[in-house]
Amino acid sequence: MGSIVDASNKEVNGTASEKRPAVIFVLGGPGSGKGTQCAYIVEHFGYTHLSAGDLLRAEIKSGSENGTMIQNMIKEGKIVPSEVTIKLLQKAIQENGNDKFLIDGFPRNEENRAAFEKVTGIEPKFVLFFECPEEEMERRLLGRNQGREDDNIETIRKRFKVFLESSLPVIQYYEAKGKVRKIHAAKPIEDVFQEVKAVFSPEAEKVEA
Repeated sequence: MGSIVDASNKEVNGTASEKRPAVIFVLGGPGSGKGTQCAYIVEHFGYTHLSAGDLLRAEIKSGSENGTMIQNMIKEGKIVPSEVTIKLLQKAIQENGNDKFLIDGFPRNEENRAAFEKVTGIEPKFVLFFECPEEEMERRLLGRNQGREDDNIETIRKRFKVFLESSLPVIQYYEAKGKVRKIHAAKPIEDVFQEVKAVFSPEAEKVEA
């Protein structure tokens, strides 16, 4: 599939585009509480929250051919092609007036990461990583009862496996660059947010710099 990446190699090496938005990747296993904490960060620090999962689900609901393909892949516990998710994220960023974004649940693997940076020319300010034991994530997912068809025990365990195999290399890549901020996510929501605030308060002042 590498057409977008191939084409972008020429573009990225060519022009330095206008001021790029500030992006923070938000990663953590399914049920680690990323979405809840992103809502708090939006409220307190003025970021726009883009959930890769929500964008993909919205595409499924649209009934498009693209949406059907995404739905089938999610049912099988597979990862959606980078090009699909990056296009949805790019569109959301371009259509929003804000210049600082939380991207939640992406990149899910090294190929996602490399493609995002090449296609958009954006490297994240840092990665917010929610660490949470698998047992706790499983308990939360089974208990939240949102009627999502990807929340059954078999699919949940597939998602854990995919996360461990695919996303941890992304975290290790950014960790080597000093760009990972780890949050202990098994605690109560308010306690987790105190930890998040400690990460964002100094960053909030640097965004304008």
